[in-house]
Amino acid sequence: MNRLNEVIELRESGQWLEAKAIILELLEQEPDNPSFWYQCAWIHDVMGLEREAVPFYEKSLVLGLQGEEKQGAILGLGSTYRTLGMYEQAKTLFEKAIEEFPGNREFQVFYAMVLYNLNEHSKAMEILLIQLSETSSDEGIQTYKKAIHFYSNKLDQLWE
Repeated sequence: MNRLNEVIELRESGQWLEAKAIILELLEQEPDNPSFWYQCAWIHDVMGLEREAVPFYEKSLVLGLQGEEKQGAILGLGSTYRTLGMYEQAKTLFEKAIEEFPGNREFQVFYAMVLYNLNEHSKAMEILLIQLSETSSDEGIQTYKKAIHFYSNKLDQLWE
């Protein structure tokens, strides 16, 4: 098993200190490896060290992280920005992510959370209602899908 897989397995099994020690060692050996920076960020995040995770996420993206790892790093960084009260940074990051990965609904949902934090409640609800109506397999939601979608951006409108 390679060392990176070992780090991932340790992280997934809750052995965070061991995973952190190995990934920091790997970073010393290969400081330009974006996957190592990303895994280090992730470990810090799961350990509740959000503020410490930020520079690792940022560096992984600067170094050109690609594919699913890039998507995970963007989501992790944006979510971490949000939990640290860095709402404008999170908003900007999620807007770019939505543009780059329009089919990734998770970015829309996390973006809605940021909008909520920025008191953009109507837009946040609109996004969530659209995501709900388009992804739910619940029979009741599907029965009223058109209505949910229609009202998603008309929550404050009154009909008389």
